[in-house]
Amino acid sequence: MSIDILMPALSPTMEEGTLAKWHVKVGDTVKAGDVIAEIETDKATMEVEAVDEGVVEAILVEAGTENVKVNALIAKLAGEGDSPAPAPKTEAPKAAVAAPAPAAAPAAPAPAAPVAADGSRVLASPLARRLASAAGLDLKAIKGTGPHGRVVKSDVEAAKSGAPAAKAAPASAPAAAAPAAAAPRQAQSLEQMGIPAGSYDLVPLDGMRKTIARRMTESFRDVPHFPLTIDLEIDALLAARAKINSLLEKQGVKVSVNDIVIKAAAVALKQVPEANASYTPEGIAMHHHADIAVAVAVDGGLITPIIRKAETKGLAQISAEMKDLAQRAKDKKLKPEEFQGGTFSISNLGMFGIKSFASIINEPQGAIMSVGAGEQRPVVKNGQLAVATVMTVTLTCDHRVVDGSVGAKFLAAFKPLIEEPLTLIV
Repeated sequence: MSIDILMPALSPTMEEGTLAKWHVKVGDTVKAGDVIAEIETDKATMEVEAVDEGVVEAILVEAGTENVKVNALIAKLAGEGDSPAPAPKTEAPKAAVAAPAPAAAPAAPAPAAPVAADGSRVLASPLARRLASAAGLDLKAIKGTGPHGRVVKSDVEAAKSGAPAAKAAPASAPAAAAPAAAAPRQAQSLEQMGIPAGSYDLVPLDGMRKTIARRMTESFRDVPHFPLTIDLEIDALLAARAKINSLLEKQGVKVSVNDIVIKAAAVALKQVPEANASYTPEGIAMHHHADIAVAVAVDGGLITPIIRKAETKGLAQISAEMKDLAQRAKDKKLKPEEFQGGTFSISNLGMFGIKSFASIINEPQGAIMSVGAGEQRPVVKNGQLAVATVMTVTLTCDHRVVDGSVGAKFLAAFKPLIEEPLTLIV
């Protein structure tokens, strides 16, 4: 009896993903726990393990296929003791492609992989190679946006929308006859706004950018929010950081200003627990720990890995965890539980010279703090003009749960922790 292998949901919010790679082929024997495939979501690449034992009978979704819906059939196993049926030709399911071929039409064989001018093989998914061949496009001239520069279906469709229609698709490849219709509609709308056709390149939206666009639009539109801004003098913090790093140098640990900000925010949230909260239709969720989500820039967007129970951790541990999380975020190797959730967010653009800014709330968190660059500014002390290193932070609050007085109390607790960092250890 055949066993169906379905597209797994790697997180509670996952709706679709890219089947990036198969680790098995038809005829291979697999055991429960064997890694059989790699799935890419908008945030990470995850390995999929076999749940059952058997022989791979058919692979129904080829490597590189995008937009595969959760629970779509992707492969079949012949159960233990069964003889695997003859494997059908690999064909992407209807849920995974924009314009599926008729059921009776076998998938066309993928053209041979092209070779670039320097002799290296051009990385491209089989589907992308078929679509490019049908459209008369040279894969060597298409820039890949997939893993390791791999050319995927959306890259070919983007090239088709921007290339002259010199060659019609043959009748044997109806799947390539209707490229993504979104590109012409977007081009038309830009023309209506006075931007001439051919004056721009249209970069297809990947899963991460689509998710960011959707979630930020929903948050900015649906969450009543307001900013609170204060200036912090950080000369004492910089001196303390230099001393800490000199003590930790032999351990290979280097604490950053952002690491201290994470710790200070966590301590302030414990001092003002009303700010460490989330709005729900059933009531206000008061979180037991300060799980600090930190915005990290990666190719194609942002991701927010989380320092769990940050109030319980020292600066050296926070620094080590943050470096590890940031690197694995850039490599798309984070586990869902490492970037989903969190009770409070921090976004720091100080390293880019940004003086101040306000971030969009990352639901369901009740607030997000934006950290600007530290810079020398004139200040007045005891009636006298002086110079100090000043950093501006802005707290964006969800007014449904963190109102003005709560936000002000949090910043009042956060300020001395930054300006007198010894208070972090008392």
